[in-house]
Amino acid sequence: MHDLRGSVLKYFSGHPRTRSTVKDLAKRINVSGKDQFRSLRTLMEELERTGVLVADAHGRFSYARQRHRAEHTKPRVATGRLSITRRGLGFVKADGWERDIRIAPRFLHAAFSGDLVEVALFAEPRAHRRDEGPEGEIVRVLERTLTRVTGRLEMRKDFAIVIPDDERVPRDIYLTPGEAQKARSGDKVVVELEPWEDEHLNPGGTIVEVLGPAGDARVEVLSVARSFGLPPAFPGAVEHAAAGLPGTIPADELSRRLDLRSSTCVTIDPEDAKDFDDALSCEVLPNGNLKLGVHIADVSYYVREESELDREAYTRGTSVYLVNEVIPMLPERLSNDLCSLRPDSDRLTYSALMEVTKDGKVEAYQFARSVIHSARRFAYEEVQSILEKGKGDHADLLLRLNGLAKQLYKRRRKTGSLDFDTAEAKFRFDAQGLPSQIVKKVRLDAHRLVEECMLLANKVVAQHVAHMKTGGEPYPFLYRVHDLPNPERLKDLGTFVKQFGFSLDVKNGVSSRALQKLLDDVKGTEVEDVIHDVALRTMAKAVYAEKNIGHYGLGFRHYAHFTSPIRRYPDLIVHRLLAEYATTPASARLAHLREIMPDVARQSSDRERVAVEAERESVKVMQIEYMKRHIGDEFEGVITGVTDFGLFVELHDLLIQGLVHVRDLDDDYYLFDEKQYALKGRSRGRQYRLGDVVRVRTVSVNAESRELNLALVAVTTRNF
Repeated sequence: MHDLRGSVLKYFSGHPRTRSTVKDLAKRINVSGKDQFRSLRTLMEELERTGVLVADAHGRFSYARQRHRAEHTKPRVATGRLSITRRGLGFVKADGWERDIRIAPRFLHAAFSGDLVEVALFAEPRAHRRDEGPEGEIVRVLERTLTRVTGRLEMRKDFAIVIPDDERVPRDIYLTPGEAQKARSGDKVVVELEPWEDEHLNPGGTIVEVLGPAGDARVEVLSVARSFGLPPAFPGAVEHAAAGLPGTIPADELSRRLDLRSSTCVTIDPEDAKDFDDALSCEVLPNGNLKLGVHIADVSYYVREESELDREAYTRGTSVYLVNEVIPMLPERLSNDLCSLRPDSDRLTYSALMEVTKDGKVEAYQFARSVIHSARRFAYEEVQSILEKGKGDHADLLLRLNGLAKQLYKRRRKTGSLDFDTAEAKFRFDAQGLPSQIVKKVRLDAHRLVEECMLLANKVVAQHVAHMKTGGEPYPFLYRVHDLPNPERLKDLGTFVKQFGFSLDVKNGVSSRALQKLLDDVKGTEVEDVIHDVALRTMAKAVYAEKNIGHYGLGFRHYAHFTSPIRRYPDLIVHRLLAEYATTPASARLAHLREIMPDVARQSSDRERVAVEAERESVKVMQIEYMKRHIGDEFEGVITGVTDFGLFVELHDLLIQGLVHVRDLDDDYYLFDEKQYALKGRSRGRQYRLGDVVRVRTVSVNAESRELNLALVAVTTRNF
């Protein structure tokens, strides 16, 4: 279906004015046979439902760019979820609308970002403004999402206010004088919002938690957690449920499982990891093939559907790894004890056992609930040392796994899998818990070894379930999907890389292979990180979905998350489904699963997005704390962003991004060229573009807004 989808989108994007029936399209893209034709018809209906295509009264489909012609038939009131940008502009994603509805700041009224709102649509814009999409005004807040706000307390003469950390909260929060006595001016606090309906008055609130002095790095990380609504502790009922779980495995449970305790299994994790949710084994079979075992903690044995533990895990969705703290999805009793695959302990697992040829092809596989006994807990660095020296604990096993991983990687690359080797910052802390050093995380062969084994297990699990059907309908499942890139963004990427001497042919659509060739071409150059960043912006976001459209980035037709149920709720769901589908489920059960799966997918995707944003903000906190000690110092960096208000520069090796304000470029009047990602001087013609290597001086930091201000000293290298 993924290949078929690509062919359909490629055809309509290349023929935007064409109207075609399913029968006509089948001929044009060489679809033959009843099954393929049925799949094409199903796909076309799905693309129409999701707004990619539009059908007329005669059953002829056309590209959605023509859709605005029919939009006058839509109701002029829409309902959807509001998001507000840092500049105060609102967008509502409404069902039935191809594009987000734009809300100007003056029409937001008493709505917060995240609220479910009702929007009155304005009259259809004139032709020259139609590309901006529909606009409207919020007329009613149907559901409040934001109930608490984190910010800095400021005392005034007769009142006190809390200035929100989140710039998307457009109003200060007013407190009564009595409330203000709970904290000191300048403290970071958490405020419970009172009902707010009158836009002419600021919202009011009650202080529910005092975090400490604003600007203190440890307080700011706490503030990040609270502002994203990350729970500081588990409810009592959840902790009680975890505490009541048995510490030993019942004999009757062991008897029901595949006993793999005699197999040599090892775990490989970061040095500071506390939970170990995957183990590996690898044996040579008599026919010369390898039997790869990917053994995953069987969280589903302990966390039963609809239990207190399950409801809390669903709500949290994922563990969140802040820079100096983990906010786990499961209580410590589970994540660090019962489900953690500790060495020299019997542990319940779900195993994917795959027979793999030496060149990485899967010949056969088996899934089984199992029990293992991990022989050794390795850190990545230990494994890397053994791989390099060729000797050490379990060297034969690790070398065998590494050889297989290289073949799996080579095979994956041939199918068009992308490899974005993005840099990450790692902190070293002093005795006070403040960052003393920032280093780049190095991606080792040991990391790739584990990644390739996990990717293969995830792929095989998804393939296995994808082919299960009842009455011609696929079994309900939770896929990890990644849609095709936006064609217009790919075109912009092709134009952008051309100025650096690289090419990306976008005339007939861009395959993942062509995109990977570009990434290979730029590897090791000074603009590698910049082009990686711009390429990533062209990508759709990977999400969880109940319908499979494949994974463009990995080049997989089927993919799911199976390997981390301690820290990801979708993996727990996949374990449950895999176990249920080992026998034939009742039709009523399948109907129930089909009904709930869209909500599980949406919740899991939403919680993942929150976790990613929170983790990113916590890293910024520590980066800014580190830079407090380097005011006035000079650094070399590369321009990674160009906007109408300035240049974003990432400092080499530190991976810290700061801003050179356009107002401080006082040698000329600069114009912003959005297509070329450049600021261009009107009088002297001087230009600053993405990829330019520059020398900058640190001017100031703002710990609360997590901003680093820079001054341009010189341009070192112009990369065009």
